[in-house]
Amino acid sequence: MDIQEKLGHFKDEMGKVIIGKEKVIELIFVSMLQKGHILFESVPGTGKTMLSKSVARAIGGTFKRIQFTPDILPSDITGINIYNPRTQEFELRRGPVDTDILLADEINRATPRTQSALLEVMEEKQVTIDGVRIPVDEPFIVLATQNPIEYRQGTFDLPEAQMDRFLMKIDLGYPSREEEKLMLDAHGAQNALDDVRAVFSKDEIVKLQSRLSTVEVNDAVQEYVLDIIHSSRNHEYVDTGVSPRGTIALLQAAKGIALISGRHYVTPDDIKYIAPFVISHRLVLNIEGMAVTEADAVTRDIINSAEVPVEYGVLHDEV
Repeated sequence: MDIQEKLGHFKDEMGKVIIGKEKVIELIFVSMLQKGHILFESVPGTGKTMLSKSVARAIGGTFKRIQFTPDILPSDITGINIYNPRTQEFELRRGPVDTDILLADEINRATPRTQSALLEVMEEKQVTIDGVRIPVDEPFIVLATQNPIEYRQGTFDLPEAQMDRFLMKIDLGYPSREEEKLMLDAHGAQNALDDVRAVFSKDEIVKLQSRLSTVEVNDAVQEYVLDIIHSSRNHEYVDTGVSPRGTIALLQAAKGIALISGRHYVTPDDIKYIAPFVISHRLVLNIEGMAVTEADAVTRDIINSAEVPVEYGVLHDEV
């Protein structure tokens, strides 16, 4: 079974629960190919929890959820050693990061100290408990949520270092009128989540991830990526542009788009399509920028200002 057929089955299974989010499901699939984490931004009640549970079922994996609040401690995430008076020994009680899919709900309601605990496991795929490093099993993917800015009373903004660990940020938005009508029709039926079948085994996911290395990137496309990245660092409204980690993330995500499109090479269109999801949350606007615009608009301006390599087709024929 090829990767496009796998993606089709993945969409079919997710579609049993999630209505009208085919593009989002596709982006989640691409993120899984990168072992990447996703930050969802949307108002409450748009199905983020059901979406995350469906992903776990579709990959045959485990699912855990953390509802972040200001009193959540780092040990509530990573786990803790607890003394057992009967055995007179300390026993490790693993935290919710011991899972395949972790839903970090309203992540920006946790304190910076707690956010940093999650940062370690997101980046290094391990937790440190009482000085001992404990790896988490693969795949470990964080699907985090935060509410739009107008809903953020009593929150702690995610530090730039943690934002940079998310491969993509996706705005789920409201469903269309037609999609919401379908949701009403389905409401009250048997739990559709129970019908979601596993499309992958964990070994299959690992094999799919390894196929990214077979996707070729032309020099002209690399230069196009660098034009976009360096434009982000020199934009008049940007204080901090995309990091080198973001450069790699953009290229890897574009490889994923190429792979699910049935190609073994990346095109400028792949870069242009995926760039808004990879770049926007990595930009820190300056005071002037925050006063007149927002990161999404600046991202579009950055992408549109980069010259698309017109000679790409000729170069590709030589590959």
